Amino acid sequence: MLPEVTKDEIRAMLVKSLMLKMPPEEITDDLPLFDVDGLGLDSIDALELVVSLEKNFGVGIPNSDVAKVALRSVDSLHEYVNAERAAKT
Repeated sequence: MLPEVTKDEIRAMLVKSLMLKMPPEEITDDLPLFDVDGLGLDSIDALELVVSLEKNFGVGIPNSDVAKVALRSVDSLHEYVNAERAAKT
C-alpha cells in the first residue's frame, strides 16, 4: 500500500510547481485555490497542478468534473490524492 500523502506535501507541491510567492504554511487547509479570496489560481495554474499531481503523486485528474471537486483546496486535494492512491493498491 502506498503511504498517505500529507497536507504539508501537497502545500509544498503547490508552492514549488506554481512558483507561489508565499511559504507553504500560509496556505490553510480550506483556502480556496481558484477563488479571488483564496490563492486566485487560473486555468494555466490548473493545468500545471494536474501535471504536478501526476508527477509527484502518480494521480491523474480524468476530467473537468473531477477537477472541480478535487482542486478546491488543500483539504480536497488531500482527500482526492489519497483516495486515488488507495484505489490503486
